[in-house]
Amino acid sequence: QVQLVESGGGVVQAGGSLRLSCAASGRTFDTYAMGWFRQAPGEERRFVAAINFSGARTYYADSVKGRFTISRDNAKNTVYLQINNLKPEDTAVYYCAARNSRGDSVYTGANYYAYWGQGTQVTVSS
Repeated sequence: QVQLVESGGGVVQAGGSLRLSCAASGRTFDTYAMGWFRQAPGEERRFVAAINFSGARTYYADSVKGRFTISRDNAKNTVYLQINNLKPEDTAVYYCAARNSRGDSVYTGANYYAYWGQGTQVTVSS
C-alpha cells in the first residue's frame, strides 16, 4: 500500500508556472506507475499525465501537451508535474494517483489507479 501527499498548488497569474509534487510513503515507490488528474468545479475528474515505474515512458492529455511535464525521482519517492504557461482553464484540484505496475505501460483511466492523494488546488487568475 502507498500513501500519497500532493503539494505545490497555489494562486498564480496566467502565464506563470508551478511545480506540483506528490510524495509517496513506503519503500516500493519504484514499483508504481503514477498519474496526475485534475477536477474543476462541476466537472468530472480528468486525466492529465502519466509516467511508468521507471520514468522512461510518459503520456499526456492533448490539452496539456507542450505545457505540462511529468517526471519522477524514485530515490525521493516523489512524482512531479511541472506546469508552464498556466491558463485560467487549468484551474482545478490536481490529484496524483498510483498503480502497482512494473512495465512500460502508462494508464490514462482513473479506474486503473488504486491509490489517490487528497489533491492540491491550483487557481489561475487572468
